[in-house]
Amino acid sequence: MEQSSTSALLQGTVLDLASDVVSALRSGDHVRAGSTLAGSGAGEGVARAAVRVLGADALLPSVLLRVPPDPGQLAVFKEAVAAHPPREDAAPAVVWSHWAMTRALRRTEQPLTGPPVDEPGAEPDARWLEEAGWQFLTHQLAVLAPLALPGEECAVTRVARGRPVDVARGFVRAVRRRDWQQAAGAGRWLTLLDGVPDTLGLEAGLDFVRLMGGSDPRVALQLEAARLMPAGVLL
Repeated sequence: MEQSSTSALLQGTVLDLASDVVSALRSGDHVRAGSTLAGSGAGEGVARAAVRVLGADALLPSVLLRVPPDPGQLAVFKEAVAAHPPREDAAPAVVWSHWAMTRALRRTEQPLTGPPVDEPGAEPDARWLEEAGWQFLTHQLAVLAPLALPGEECAVTRVARGRPVDVARGFVRAVRRRDWQQAAGAGRWLTLLDGVPDTLGLEAGLDFVRLMGGSDPRVALQLEAARLMPAGVLL
């Protein structure tokens, strides 16, 4: 019973945090992105776990809109990065998610007065994606949607740039399966890729995903990122 209660609290905290990020992306108000962690009453462990679930996107307003992060949220983010490094046997997506978080942390700290965090380590291996079938590729890219950023350069983005048609196929499949989270994550990638087939109708497809799945803040987060990113440039 206690485990079930903790799981429900974590899920609720993740959804609330995603809602805060969506509000911040829409308004440009970084304070909104930290309100859940500041006032949720969740324990430190639950707050850190929620940040880990959302990954680097927990700092997306700061990274994408170039506004300073909420200090309280930044502190929890740092703790989550430091407290939960990937294990040696961790799945590749987990390793890449951690790498993305360290990269987001450096980006948000660079403009501030304090000393920057250390550079992220060498890129993890991405060979598991290079020969992946289009279904698995789309699933993994949706999981790693926090890496879909304008100007981002890493092995995962290079794989995605080389396979726009496969990602488009995966987007269509996710929509047909009503997997709105995967569809939104794939759509976020597609907004950044050249060579996406015109026949896909990406803009209309994203509008449909918003209509059908946009009440889920995790879906709305990806859609807001997709809306903002074509005009964004990361340094």
